[in-house]
Order: sequence, then structure tokens, then C-alpha cells
Amino acid sequence: MFGIQAVFKLNPAHIIRRMASAVTKVDYLVIGGGSGGIASARRATEFGINALLIEHGPLGGTCVNVGCVPKKVMFNAAMHAEMLHDHKDYGFNVPAGTTFDWSVIKKKRDAYIKRLNGIYAANLNKANVTTVLGHATFTGEKNPTPIVEVGGEKYTAPHILIATGGYPVIPSDDDIPGASNGITSDGFFELEDLPKKTVVVGAGYIAVELAGILNALGSETRLVIRRHQALRAFDSMISENVTNEIEASGITLDKFSQVTNIVKDATSGKMTITIQCSPSGGRSKSTVVDNVDCLIWAIGRKPNTNINIDKVGINLDNRGNVVVDKFQNTNVEGVYAVGDVQGKALLTPVAIAAGRKLAHRLFDGKTDWHLDYNNIPTVVFSHPPIGTIGYTEAEARTLHGDDKIKTYSASFSPMYHAMTKRKTKVVMKLVCLLPEEKVIGLHMQGLGCDEMLQGFGVAIKMGATKAQFDDCVAIHPTSSEELVTLR
Repeated sequence: MFGIQAVFKLNPAHIIRRMASAVTKVDYLVIGGGSGGIASARRATEFGINALLIEHGPLGGTCVNVGCVPKKVMFNAAMHAEMLHDHKDYGFNVPAGTTFDWSVIKKKRDAYIKRLNGIYAANLNKANVTTVLGHATFTGEKNPTPIVEVGGEKYTAPHILIATGGYPVIPSDDDIPGASNGITSDGFFELEDLPKKTVVVGAGYIAVELAGILNALGSETRLVIRRHQALRAFDSMISENVTNEIEASGITLDKFSQVTNIVKDATSGKMTITIQCSPSGGRSKSTVVDNVDCLIWAIGRKPNTNINIDKVGINLDNRGNVVVDKFQNTNVEGVYAVGDVQGKALLTPVAIAAGRKLAHRLFDGKTDWHLDYNNIPTVVFSHPPIGTIGYTEAEARTLHGDDKIKTYSASFSPMYHAMTKRKTKVVMKLVCLLPEEKVIGLHMQGLGCDEMLQGFGVAIKMGATKAQFDDCVAIHPTSSEELVTLR
């Protein structure tokens, strides 16, 4: 990974390593070198601000190092694996026994991430953002603003941004015996080999994505979910279809289930995992899965607030997230928070946008600038991928009433599969608000839905109506044309 020495060599003038006891004061102090913190610090310096950024790990945060970027690399590899099954149907002769070498993609992926770490450091240096390497904590002192300490050094600023992100959780061994034998999504990117047999626990997008990747690349994969469907926070059409696609792909899906015990063999390293199924109104049963190489917990994330945040008196909600208003203000004057640490819309582009708008508001005179958290487009890199923006049908009906909502939907096989034995579906839905049929929700799953969402997101953000969708001439033959021809 990208170490301290590598950062120091890029531009020592922008790395502070003093041992003085005095408090260093800057204009803008950013705690966290992930996407949101870096974006905000860099934007602030464009307005002549003296910004200082503190980071204890590799630059780029979760997204670059153990999140969306390396995940997308593995998703791309998985897509190649899936299409190999279709090559014969399209007339290509694929040699029998074609194999996948995990070590090749891991080596190239890690090198790519290291390059990105270097690019982030270079961009910070170019923007004249001072970088401090180490773990930041609030001291509880004020001068007159809160003081932050890093390795014995103290810093303060009239404006302090908390952008420390979050981390994946894992159950304790007290709650689930042997739980610590499992790994999280962070550990997935440390795997040196493709596990022969994997159990993934969780029903959210991380669990769905990792299970899909591992299954496509050849791991015997099992997904354990607590209810009857995955992605239950999504539109019901998406939840139903993604669950069907998971089962159709060959993943063993344990519904109404949870892992209750894990025993790891000290010699082989393989695990025996007990899964308890407790369907509502049905008979409970236990399944014992043996010879498991890898157990992945994908059961949620928590905010990184281990910076003595209590010493500043910052309010947290019941999940431990930093409470902010629409301007990203905490309850402590001059202290702000963006990104995963504040618990809303845990997406990299959201953190970047919020961080930049905050910089404009604080230092560029845009006193009313803030991020609109409505209509944020989201993609899940499942198999096939999901694209969604706006209200689900259930949310829209609850908010506006059944008589104010009209939906349009479609389900079909994409043209790509006209030639293939392997099949996946495309499902699409528009949620419209009457009387003008303003499109307030769009949900879809299928080949290409990840790439087609962005443009429709712009239209929905601009307030497009169903009539305006219909007025756009379709592009044929594509799956996206369905969205402008729904009846």
C-alpha cells in the first residue's frame, strides 16, 4: 500500500513533521484523506485558503483502497467470466479448461490502487494542501477553536471538517462463536487466492456484489440473508428480481437465515459453519456447511468517530453518526462533517460534492450552497447491475398517497441474450407523481443499466415528466429505449 515514505518523497515541503509544543493554526483543518476530505481541502485552496489535511492511512479512503475502485476491477473480471459462457453461442471457440488466475488480477489491481494513491498525493501537493500523516484526536482544548493532536503535534483552525469515513463491522465471538474467523469487505481485497468455497453474510449491496463476483469467478458461493429478499431497502421490483437473479446464477441462497456458529480447523484452515433458518410461521432448521475457505461478513458499516469526538461535545445519533444540518454543520460552531461519518447517502460522489459545496460556502461567499440529498443516482454492481434514483414506489405512495402515484414498468430479455443459452432479465419502472406525471423515481436492473442511469438521472434532477420521456425518440435496438416507450 501507499506508505508514509512515499508521501514524504513526493513533496516534503507540504508534509508537516515538527516536534514543537506550540499549536499550529491554519484556515481549514480537514480530518480524513478520503474522497470527501481531499475534495474539500483542494477546493478550499482555490480560494487562497491555507488548508491542512490529516490522514493516518493510504490516501483516497475506502473508495480507492478497499471500496468502489478495486471492487469495480473485480466486477469487470467477473463480467469476463460470465461472457466466456456465451462465447460459443456467438460462434467463438473457447478452449476447454480455460482457467482464471486470481493472482494476475490482484497484482494488477493492487498496482493500479498504488498509482491512484500517488496521484492523490501529487494532487494535494499541487493544490498546496499541507498533509500531516498520523491519527488525529481532539484534545478537548480550545484556542479558541477546538485543538487536534497528531503524534504530539497540535493544530487548530476556525473551520474543521470531519471526513473520517466508516468501517465494516463484524460480530463478536460472544454473539456468534467463531465470528472472528471471518473477514469483512476490507479483507476481501487482501485475499491471495480465489476461495474454493465461500459463505457471504448480508443482504445489502456489498454482500450482493461480493457474492456475485466470487460466484462468477468460480468460487462455490453461499449467501445468507435474514429475510426473504436481498436489497430490501430498494424498490420491491428490484428486491424481487435481484433475489431471483442471485438464485438463477448458481449462488446458494439461505433465506430467513443467520450464521450461528463457526469452527475453524487449525490444520487445514477450513471452517465448518452452522446456519440457522427460521422462516416466519415455519419450522426452524439448521444447516451445517463444511470445508468453507472464506467467510465474509457484509452486515453493515459504522462511522469512524474514534477521534475523541466526545471531548468536543459533537452530537451523534443513535447509530453513532455525526449529526449535521443541510449545510454539513455539526452542533459545534466551526466544525463540520461530510461523507460516511454523517450516515447519509454513503457514496463517494456524495462525499465529494458535499465537501466541495462546503468549501464554496465557507470560503467563496456562496453562503447558501449545500448538497441536495434528493435524487441521488445509485448503482449496484450486481449480476446484472442495478440503477436507481429517486423514490421507490412504496415511498412515493406513503409520501403522496396512492391516488397521486402512477407507475410504468417493463420486464424483458435483452437482445444480447437472444443468441445465448444463459439468460438474465431487464426490469424497469418509472414512478410518476400526478397530475403532470413528474418522474420521481426510476428503477432498473439488467445488462447496461449501470451505464444508462447517469443521463436519466440528469433528466429526473431537472424535473422531467413522463410526457417528456415519451417525446424523446428511442435509440434502437437498445434496452434504454424501453424507458422512453413505456405504456
